[in-house]
Amino acid sequence: MGKEVLMPKLGLTMTKGKIVQWKKKEGDRVQEGEDLVVIETEKITTTVKAPISGVLLKIYAKEGEEVPVGQIIAFIGEIGEQPPSIAPSKPTISVESQKPIQTKTEEVKVTEVRASPRARRLAKEKGIDLTMVKGTGPGGMITEEDVLRELEVIEKQMKFTATGLRVKEVIPMSPMRQEISRRMVQSLQSMAQVTLSMEINANSIVKLKEEVENRNNVKITYTDILIKVVAILLRNHPYLNATLEGDQIKIIEEINIGVAVALDQGLIVPVIRNADTKSIIEISKESHELANKARENKLTPDEVVGGTFTISNLGMYDIDSFTPIINPPQTAILGVGRIKKAPIVTNDSISVGYTMWLSLTFDHRVIDGHTAAKFLKELSEILEDENKLKSIIS
Repeated sequence: MGKEVLMPKLGLTMTKGKIVQWKKKEGDRVQEGEDLVVIETEKITTTVKAPISGVLLKIYAKEGEEVPVGQIIAFIGEIGEQPPSIAPSKPTISVESQKPIQTKTEEVKVTEVRASPRARRLAKEKGIDLTMVKGTGPGGMITEEDVLRELEVIEKQMKFTATGLRVKEVIPMSPMRQEISRRMVQSLQSMAQVTLSMEINANSIVKLKEEVENRNNVKITYTDILIKVVAILLRNHPYLNATLEGDQIKIIEEINIGVAVALDQGLIVPVIRNADTKSIIEISKESHELANKARENKLTPDEVVGGTFTISNLGMYDIDSFTPIINPPQTAILGVGRIKKAPIVTNDSISVGYTMWLSLTFDHRVIDGHTAAKFLKELSEILEDENKLKSIIS
């Protein structure tokens, strides 16, 4: 018996997915668990496996098409089986029908767009909203020519910006870029964000990194060390490991550190769960694996949700300091700049050492300035004190 392949729901907020690439074509035989199709959501790109063995009898969604969660995208069965047909699109409900009912006699009006089959097919291929097209056919029916005219108008508009400047290239935003855009605007519009910055002496963290690598014969990063130190420190600073829901501040029990990873198409934040309970070697291994999976588009939905605090390190790009934006619904994020050689003043003596900038952005609705400053000061004291640092990392 055949089986429908549906657009999966990969996360609580996912409503649709985009077909990126079919690994098989209609008529191909597939094995259960074999890669079938690559889909892209607002957060990740992942591969959907074949649910059963059989023949890929029908593909319902083309590459590049966005499909709602739960809708059939393919059918796997055996030769001779009849793939199901997709129900026709529901008629569009007019704006009037969405208004509250004023009287018992008022009726809900349902308007169906009248268009020829060729017009509907072309509109679907080109992504044209038929409700925005004026029909010139009999009785106001939308014809293929009407859709072509609308397409021509859209293409002309795309050649110029709103200010009349000529456009060299139009690049549609990917679902990931759209989600980043939405979340960053949401973050800045919904929170009272303040950033505190501090330059610290980084001699101890540089020395400790080298010692840990030599002792364990492994490679670790400065971000790995910061993940461990921040996670331990958050135990005593619960408001930085919280979320605000309505007028309730909810302190989160777990300490899950998100680490921003830059990709060609945007930014993604895989999460190291219970980072305060893991050793520096465990953190290093996990962060390395997550970063690689992120760059190879192999992260699972569970690996990018549940973060309670985020660290964003731009030191590898020679950035000294920057203002990070909080990743909702978290209440704080730590921005990390590069470690560089610089003059260090110790007891009125100047020597050459290492410095680093830390920038803490926090939601002032939840956290007062002195609370955030205290966290940043304690973090700097640990990172600058070789003994304190060793007690946490070793």
